[in-house]
Amino acid sequence: MAKNMIIKIAASACASPIKRLKWFQIESLRPFKNTMTPVSYTASPCKYCSDLRLMAVSTVAVWAKPAVPQKVNSKWDRFSRNAPDAYQMINTLKILGVEPQAIEQPLDMSVPENKMMLAIYLTAPEIENDRRALNTFYGMRRARKEGRWVSQAPIGYVNKHDERGKKYIGIDEEQGEIMKWAFEELSKGMFPSEQIFREAVKKGLNCKKNNFLYAIRNPVYCGRILIVKYKDEDAHTVKGQHEAIIPESLFYDVQDILDGKKRLMKVKIHSPDHLPLRGFIRCSKCSRTLCGSASKGRKSYYHYYHCSSACGCRYKAEEVNDVFTDELKNYCIDDRFSELFSKVIIDAYYSEHSSKRDNRSELLNEINALNDKVGKARELLLNGDIDAADYKAIKTMSEGRIIVLEAKLAELADNNQNQRRILDIEPLITGAIFTLTRLNVIFSQSNTCEKRELIGSMYPQKFTFEDIQHRTGFVNDLYSFIYLINSQLGDKKRRASDRKTCLPTLAPEAGLEPATL
Repeated sequence: MAKNMIIKIAASACASPIKRLKWFQIESLRPFKNTMTPVSYTASPCKYCSDLRLMAVSTVAVWAKPAVPQKVNSKWDRFSRNAPDAYQMINTLKILGVEPQAIEQPLDMSVPENKMMLAIYLTAPEIENDRRALNTFYGMRRARKEGRWVSQAPIGYVNKHDERGKKYIGIDEEQGEIMKWAFEELSKGMFPSEQIFREAVKKGLNCKKNNFLYAIRNPVYCGRILIVKYKDEDAHTVKGQHEAIIPESLFYDVQDILDGKKRLMKVKIHSPDHLPLRGFIRCSKCSRTLCGSASKGRKSYYHYYHCSSACGCRYKAEEVNDVFTDELKNYCIDDRFSELFSKVIIDAYYSEHSSKRDNRSELLNEINALNDKVGKARELLLNGDIDAADYKAIKTMSEGRIIVLEAKLAELADNNQNQRRILDIEPLITGAIFTLTRLNVIFSQSNTCEKRELIGSMYPQKFTFEDIQHRTGFVNDLYSFIYLINSQLGDKKRRASDRKTCLPTLAPEAGLEPATL
């Protein structure tokens, strides 16, 4: 018998340790096959034990008892690390006639005093798990307060590590540029976030819709880390150690648009070629936004702008497009005054940069006023005039406003540093003036997306077809000034005066008396 076992062990030497352990256990338990009942065994760290014979002997010592079936574990923390779940499973096994047992921590469950030891064995692993989870939570929160990003990098960033092995997030050039473009488009307030997301995907953004909507709310893109609310500590942001993709002022402008503090036009980026004005025109009867569609005729399709309600408002698309193109002529700069426009814009540009110091002082004054407001609220709290909840609300609101003002102040500081190397804007102004002198021609030669961008830049609000015909639509300040200048500087015809007078038109010749006028 011993010789056969040696041969079998030698034959299975090339097998895995788990298979050898299973075979050895079967061979060791074979003499007890007539007296023992079926049992189950849970794998534990003991399977890595090098002395397989010792483990088999210890297993036989437990399994050889033919009293009741047993669920054997190496230790009680291998049975469960949750005390309530463990007690529930023990009761379930008892109903099924199975007694759980541990090899290294054996307990005789027939002795009532052993239930205290069982409680300790089952509760200790749960306490250890809770302590580890709490330490991990506090460690991650402390790292966030230090300005470190502790999870997977958001879209536009990648996880990196320096030469010392310290991990950080760096900007992904391709994805970061797309996210920067998305924030800039959102700040314009022309198109909804869903439309911008679709365009970003076409540009190569590797992101789902829900992740994108969450990303544009994440302050990590402006270089700040969000600290969520926990117990008595309110939610706030801290300066991050990573590089920002966008400035803070741009991020807060986008948040104002998403929160509804700034008006959003909500039109689609794309539209059929024959319907470039779809989404910009309102119904003159019910104020709804006009839709656009094509109607099939005998020979071809005919496009219309129409209302979706029962009011019956309907316009031919070709007629509306022609009227709008003709209307653009009124906002074109006259070639005779293009040089004058260039000089005025250049002077305004330099005066704008020189006046930013005044804006800096205004921001500083507002920040100081908010700090004084918090200080007065603190005094009122100490005097008992207000309660802690009111003081907390005043402080939270003031600190949030101070963060926004400090972001604008930092942007002004960067602009002042760049003021020493102001770009030569004369070529840019020349190109822009040339575009404005032939605005209607460029509109006719552009594709649909470019046409809609031009319409959105001219009209911050939706308009009706009658507004186009009578020039009563609300346009951007730039185009309104151009229209005003063109109307005042246009050619004036010389007309004969139709005012009648009874006074003589000829004075008498000079005589002895002085001549009269």
